Amino acid sequence: MCTLALLGTAISVGGALMQGAQQQQLANYQAKAYEQQAQAEAQSAAFEQRQERRKQDLLEAQARAQAGASGVGIAGSPTEVLAANARQGQVDLDAIQYGSKIRQNNLNTQAAISRFQGKQAMTTSIFKAGGSLIDGLSGLYDPAKSVTFGGSSLSPRASRAIIGGYTGLY
Repeated sequence: MCTLALLGTAISVGGALMQGAQQQQLANYQAKAYEQQAQAEAQSAAFEQRQERRKQDLLEAQARAQAGASGVGIAGSPTEVLAANARQGQVDLDAIQYGSKIRQNNLNTQAAISRFQGKQAMTTSIFKAGGSLIDGLSGLYDPAKSVTFGGSSLSPRASRAIIGGYTGLY
């Protein structure tokens, strides 16, 4: 009976610890996935910025060509238009970068939260295992079978007989 109770306690403790370790491992995998998404977001934003820059360069070249073909000089209002277009193009590039940074920060925050939840799951499982261990060991204690110190579990008559040197049956 005692061996089965100890075995049950050991299984319960081991199960609690295993569950926490698995939850922590899952949370770490999830965190890694979030970090990979953040990295992919950064790469995607860099690609999008390059595409936008090419588009702006092409539009600027077309505007210069049109101005030159019409016989208008590049000085004066065409220069101002080109400069305004360049400023707006930079604002568009900055907006792409800003949006990407926000999405990356959100994904990195999710990764940190996932790791924290994994650590919390592991800590919880340790406490659960400790509780199972205490419950299991306390269930093994039987006051009727316990040894007492300072007193005798013998009957008063048997105690007197032993003290008095009685060696026969009582």
